[in-house]
Amino acid sequence: MKILAIDTSSDAASAAVADDEKLLAEYTVNNKKKTHSQKIMVMVDAVLRDAGLDISDIDLFAAVNGPGSFTGIRIGVAAAKAFAHACGKPAVGVNSLESLAYNLPFCEHIIVPVMAAGKNRVYTASYIYDGIIKELEAPEPSTIEECAAGCGELLDVAFVGDGAAVHREYLKETLGDKAFFAPPGANLQRASSAAYCAFNKFKNGAPGDYHELEPLYLKKSQAEQELDRKRKGQKQ
Repeated sequence: MKILAIDTSSDAASAAVADDEKLLAEYTVNNKKKTHSQKIMVMVDAVLRDAGLDISDIDLFAAVNGPGSFTGIRIGVAAAKAFAHACGKPAVGVNSLESLAYNLPFCEHIIVPVMAAGKNRVYTASYIYDGIIKELEAPEPSTIEECAAGCGELLDVAFVGDGAAVHREYLKETLGDKAFFAPPGANLQRASSAAYCAFNKFKNGAPGDYHELEPLYLKKSQAEQELDRKRKGQKQ
């Protein structure tokens, strides 16, 4: 099964083509000077070309559908749905935190992906590797203080993600020797991890109906929060 995966949920944009569990091509760009809408189609074209494939050769499309950047998520999801519709093929959504956990295969510690969400806010979850990545705690928005407090009740923890890099010193100071950190390259969102995750989901019964592929938002956008505040002010 040939899989095209797209991840635009964070500052880094990534596209990959895999054949079952064999990675054929991957392209990741971590450059804020260009928007995801400018980058992702060029990257998809590049990975298909380097894999020696045409878009019609793809059997399964995958998009990281959140949590993360609201605009980025919409771009990736829309692209995957458009490809699936045009090719008449299935599409699967992949959670961004679960995808990050796939960056640390064979990890013996509890894996805690942490994505930065502004100031001291983060998105986080927890997973364990047991032949495959298994979810322990579902994704949720929280503060880095709440994240650290929850991890304090666990055994050794392996942190991964851009939020883990941003808050590394605080986590290390708070948790001490219980805290382990992924190397810098593993902190980036990787479409290859999303591809493997999507393959496992589809193999285990995920429906693949692209109509059901939607963004996963764990909190309201900044614009929605501002609108709520204005409405509350008008009622007072």
